[in-house]
Amino acid sequence: MNAGVKPDVGDGGNEQRRLEDRIGRQVERMKLAERNRRTLLSQSVHLGTLGLLFVLPVIAGAYLGSWLDERLQHFAVHWTVSMIFLGIIVGAVNVYFFIRE
Repeated sequence: MNAGVKPDVGDGGNEQRRLEDRIGRQVERMKLAERNRRTLLSQSVHLGTLGLLFVLPVIAGAYLGSWLDERLQHFAVHWTVSMIFLGIIVGAVNVYFFIRE
């Protein structure tokens, strides 16, 4: 007997059917991905939203810190720097939760 040669058992039709089924599933998956693909406009809106979610808390922290520094005479920029760092943390958390959705 030849160890490297497979005998022909006539199971080619079953393999052909499995191959056709697998290719059919892949074609359907590709069609679904094409239909659900985001446009350039929707990607731009998504990216802009992420930017605003991050930048707005930082700006708000800078303004709040500056206002506090003006009101309290003994602090030069301590509140401004602290509020900017707090804004960075809040913005990063906002972006994280937005991406998780």
